[in-house]
Amino acid sequence: MPFQQKYVITQRYLTSGSKRRSGKRINPDVKFIVAHDTGNPNSSAAGNVRYYENSRNEISASAHLFVDDREIIECIPTLIGPPEKAWHVLYGVPTDNELFGFNANDAAIGVEYCYGDRINADESYARYIWLMAFICFKFNLDPKSSVVGHFFLDPQRKTDPVTGLANSRRTYDQLLKDIAIEFDVCTGKIPPPPKFISQTGTARVAVKLNIRKGEPSTKVPVAEIVMPGSQLSYIGYVENGQSINGNAKWYKDANGNFFWSGGVIAN
Repeated sequence: MPFQQKYVITQRYLTSGSKRRSGKRINPDVKFIVAHDTGNPNSSAAGNVRYYENSRNEISASAHLFVDDREIIECIPTLIGPPEKAWHVLYGVPTDNELFGFNANDAAIGVEYCYGDRINADESYARYIWLMAFICFKFNLDPKSSVVGHFFLDPQRKTDPVTGLANSRRTYDQLLKDIAIEFDVCTGKIPPPPKFISQTGTARVAVKLNIRKGEPSTKVPVAEIVMPGSQLSYIGYVENGQSINGNAKWYKDANGNFFWSGGVIAN
């Protein structure tokens, strides 16, 4: 079963035998994934990897991969060749052992999410969830139970990736659900969800129109019925909602509801 290769993963490895990258292999196998954020708003994937390399002999802290809106960089071997250890969760916290039977540094892949006002949150997040879904596929992990946030393992010290996700008004629970959905999409189990395109505007209702709750589909409940001649505002649209008479474009309003473009005339 193939996995959809949406993005390129760039290998830019830290110096082996340093404090950041010991060169020791994960043992026995990859058992789970730890979701992190950098904790440094607006720092890029390349910038973080460069900092790690420049400080490679200063501190034993690292991660396997960094993700921003432009790149996915693997700085410790993970997906090509035998995976090596990274030092991304404090030894001595018990939760990783209780959940998975191993210390995270010995059996988990650490993935860092880059965020901030100068980073396109949607693009960075899309790569983030795709990468963790791909790691699940690569190591035969269950995407519904094999990803855990750093904050969950070390709640006294860490808040990632909750802090980074909150920067784009996303939640940890949503992250876990989206990884599982991305896995199913990329393995062909379900069709891709509608892709939202941000664009504000108004439209005049041409026929009696149902506004649908939360999804571009006639299969969800009606939020409101609007009469011809009414004016509606929208914040964007999707082009692959439910197709009606060959037209799959739906507009999204500020309440998160959708109306079919075939029932309106855009101004």
